[in-house]
Amino acid sequence: MEFALKKYSNIGKNDFEDISKAVVIVKDQLDLLSKIFYKFDSNDYFKGTALKQLECLNKAAEHIQLSEQIEKRFMSLSKKLSSAYKICTSSDELSQTERDYIHFYMAISSIVHKLTKGNALDTAQMNERVRAMIKEALLSDGVEEVFKLGDDKNKNIDIFSDEYMAKIDKIKLPNTKIKLLQKLLKEAIDDFKKINKIKGTDFTKKFKKLLEKYNERKEDIAFANDVLDDLAEQFADLFKDLQKEKNSFEEMGIDFEEKAFYDILKAVAEKHNFEYPHKKLILLSQAVKKVVDDKAKYTDWSQRDDIKAELKVDLILILAEHGYPPVPKDEVFKEIFEQAENFRKYRDD
Repeated sequence: MEFALKKYSNIGKNDFEDISKAVVIVKDQLDLLSKIFYKFDSNDYFKGTALKQLECLNKAAEHIQLSEQIEKRFMSLSKKLSSAYKICTSSDELSQTERDYIHFYMAISSIVHKLTKGNALDTAQMNERVRAMIKEALLSDGVEEVFKLGDDKNKNIDIFSDEYMAKIDKIKLPNTKIKLLQKLLKEAIDDFKKINKIKGTDFTKKFKKLLEKYNERKEDIAFANDVLDDLAEQFADLFKDLQKEKNSFEEMGIDFEEKAFYDILKAVAEKHNFEYPHKKLILLSQAVKKVVDDKAKYTDWSQRDDIKAELKVDLILILAEHGYPPVPKDEVFKEIFEQAENFRKYRDD
């Protein structure tokens, strides 16, 4: 203790007490985290080869995703551990073994956070060996390109390509695979919704239903594997359905944005139980987009009441000209105008 007092001689009494309290919190969190991993064999991380260490990190991340409850508890405990460790990182009251486990748990937390949020946590507190190991762990199971998703320099990557999806198929850990598919789907659906709001919203609903099913997963591994494999396939199928929907405009002879208006006009017709011929619907969607393009050429059109009023009148006239059946005009306009604002806002980004 005399050495410790000399070491902290430049800090005040309150600071010293804070460090001591932080050490207690760290030890408490380590104890609670060890209970989550009492069935998990972590020997490969501490004693194995570099490859075995990487595999162990990936398996550990998979282990804490066995259920949503375990995952949330682990992430909460590791966050408290990280916060406390920042205060007492140089304390002599922490053994090397405890520090090794701190880095182990923080590495797992960073991997799971990277899977769900896109950026790793707490790397500043990790030694270089652990930082490098986390990076390699994320690259070791065929997901290196997936983690580039969203980077400006990788905007040209086709996430719908067979080659890209093959990278995901290589992943053998079901929870990790599902997390990555979730990440891909969310970005792809959000991007799709920027152009086609109504269809994008439909895919968002389907995505949320799958997410709810996944969050109901059980801790029983024997039961979970079959269920998780089936869910992973459903997420992949939804991804394929989105790809098919994104390209559906091509065989219709219209462009991507005209298809968005087509979908709105068709949805309104179905909602109000009237029929409107497919060919006429295509012509109407093209006419509507032309009107919108004419008004949307003004960069501030969505803030100008005069332009909005002109657009509303022109849309009503176009609907009447094409014999679109009598339905509440305000509702029809509202749907079309929302779509107009939506794709005008995003298409030039």
